[in-house]
Amino acid sequence: MTIAQADAPQLTTGQLPATTNLARFERNAGCALDLDLVQAVQANTSAVERRAATFGTRRSVKKTHQAAWLLRAISVMDLTTLSGDDTLGKLRRLCAKARHPVRRDLIEALGVQDLHITPAAVCVYHEMVAAAVDELDGSGIPVAAVSTGFPDGLSSFDLRVREIEASVAAGAREIDIVISRRHVLSGNWQALYEEMQAFRAACGTAHVKAILATGQLGSLRNVARASHVCMMGGADFIKTSTGKESVNATLPVSLVMVRAARDYGERTGFKIGFKPAGGISNAKDALVYLSMMKEELGNDWLEPDLFRFGASSLLGDIEQQLEHFVTGRYSAAFRHGIS
Repeated sequence: MTIAQADAPQLTTGQLPATTNLARFERNAGCALDLDLVQAVQANTSAVERRAATFGTRRSVKKTHQAAWLLRAISVMDLTTLSGDDTLGKLRRLCAKARHPVRRDLIEALGVQDLHITPAAVCVYHEMVAAAVDELDGSGIPVAAVSTGFPDGLSSFDLRVREIEASVAAGAREIDIVISRRHVLSGNWQALYEEMQAFRAACGTAHVKAILATGQLGSLRNVARASHVCMMGGADFIKTSTGKESVNATLPVSLVMVRAARDYGERTGFKIGFKPAGGISNAKDALVYLSMMKEELGNDWLEPDLFRFGASSLLGDIEQQLEHFVTGRYSAAFRHGIS
């Protein structure tokens, strides 16, 4: 059975989420740090790599089903601008794209006008939060802010906490924090746990995504252990990368993290979200990740409250693929500008 045959979203029926529904499940309350469990966590690298290699080879999603899955991918995307050359003009264009992520003629040709498809959030630096909130007013699209000294997380602890609080006060409803990688590399799980707890408390009602920067953690075992500690500390999401490391989201790393989320859910009853970020820039990769989430965690993780893509260029390629579905021709990339 292909993914398309198994509960694929339809183009003209059902409802793709237009806004983030973060109240569908009880929020992760965290739990006491269990060092015995953390130390017992292992990762069989060769087995992980073999399993990860199957996701892009054993499934085929074509034609109408592929278009539907690509629309689903848009609905779980954090449309992101995190560059040193960000300007208010660039932000306004990005927010306008978030309100209308696919050209109107394509939406009409697909017959999905009533679905009101938008990305799950717009993700920016703290400096841009207030402006993004204003630009998205009335759209139902939340603003996410990267925080805690993003991307390296090496500013003082007090400053990182105040940065979270400032972004929440400015209107951010989601905070993407970066952990201190040194705690993982030195095996100081108590320090990582207490840091995560403090960041979660500073977020208040805003949901928190813990960025592990997996490309800098040294091993899949460290990735698995850090995932468990962050979830114990109250993370609502675990996220692979900042997008600024030399190695960002990969399927083996992602598989380790989603299985850690599954294990944590089985032990505590809390559903934890997952966000791969960095390096996912084409529609084919997006379909592979959606396949992995469906197979490993189930249909609940095909919704924006439990799954996100951290990307911007991905949207342009998805829109290009949708135009090919409608017209039978591939268009130039400049017809699908992001910002």
